[in-house]
Amino acid sequence: MIVATLALKYTQSNSVCYALNGTVIGLGAGQQSRIHCTRLAGDKADNWWLRHHPRVLSLPFKKGTKRADKANAIDLFVTGAAYQAEGGERAQWEGLFDETPVELTKEEKVEHMKELKGVCCSSDAFFPFPDNVHRAHRSGATYLCAPGGSIMDAECIKAADEKDIVFVHHNMRLVSQQRIAKDYLDGATGRSGEIQG
Repeated sequence: MIVATLALKYTQSNSVCYALNGTVIGLGAGQQSRIHCTRLAGDKADNWWLRHHPRVLSLPFKKGTKRADKANAIDLFVTGAAYQAEGGERAQWEGLFDETPVELTKEEKVEHMKELKGVCCSSDAFFPFPDNVHRAHRSGATYLCAPGGSIMDAECIKAADEKDIVFVHHNMRLVSQQRIAKDYLDGATGRSGEIQG
């Protein structure tokens, strides 16, 4: 919970962070709505978890395949994008393996995702609607951490209780008003301080 919350201090609002065992596994920042941050970070956390699927860990890479090439190939494998690729893109991906791996099925992904538990999802400001709770739960969140203060806090707590999620409210908003003002001025002027027009 501490790692997820500290990471938010250094990101652009709106921000949501997923962490597991002291590691940030998904971060969504700078979106216009909280749910978009929650989804973006959740998708990254899902991708991180799927990279630990037993079939991923035993992919038959050719000897001498570079680490960066492996990382990119794994992303294409777990998202299924490799199997939608055509022509040279597909040939390049397949060329990294001794034998082309069979695509992960939806069922294999679903079963593996069921094993992801103990994730903390933290937000730099309150969760305004329960949809954030539901989305975080799909990415293994069993702990939520956010400032209180939304008129929808009770609904969010109810959704968390239904999913057996521990919801911690605190009074430390990580959305800095100074940072927001500076970002606004930078956008309006190209530099802080002088609004033109």
